[in-house]
Amino acid sequence: MKVRNLFALIALAVLCSCQPKWQAVFNEDLSNAMDSQGVWSYKGDVLTALEDACIFTTVEYENFEIDLEFKNEKGTNSGVIVYCTNREDWIPNSVEIQIGDDFYFEDKGWVPNYMCGGIFGHLAPTSTLVKKAGEWNHMNVRCEGQHIVVKLNGEVSADMDMALWTSGTKNPDGSDIPSWLPKPFAEISTKGYIGFQGKHGEANIFFRNIKIAPIK
Repeated sequence: MKVRNLFALIALAVLCSCQPKWQAVFNEDLSNAMDSQGVWSYKGDVLTALEDACIFTTVEYENFEIDLEFKNEKGTNSGVIVYCTNREDWIPNSVEIQIGDDFYFEDKGWVPNYMCGGIFGHLAPTSTLVKKAGEWNHMNVRCEGQHIVVKLNGEVSADMDMALWTSGTKNPDGSDIPSWLPKPFAEISTKGYIGFQGKHGEANIFFRNIKIAPIK
């Protein structure tokens, strides 16, 4: 074997070893999901919910990367839930990456840290990166210990060091944390269940190509 070919094979092997090893978060029949109200289902390759209820994994994860696509309707208010330690009382016991229709809620007076691509109630997205209702968006969430990086449609929308969130009432920038999220992020476990928030009001949320890979 020529040396040049050998080097090419080694380079390819190194590249492959560095690539994320993706696997689907949920089976097609949701046999590995906790859908407490039975409202979630796949329609073809699209996962959606009939009501406002969350779907969760049945196993806990730490140091992982999630990759997915989502599509909003007008007024969608949803989210990706990570580090959840209590699926029955998930709101104060997890971190939520916000998904929503910014074009609808900006007219409703929502504050910046409620907007799509940010960490709900804690960290505003860098800018409005979500597409208008009816279009598919690509989101990537990297969770490595207390470091969470969110990419929305190819750009970083949030970069959080949870260790800086030592208060349950004020964010590091001085903005208010919602009263229903009193646990400081610095104290939240970085191992937990992953979930997705369902339908709010009359607005649906649609997910597809939801996959996960461990971070070595």
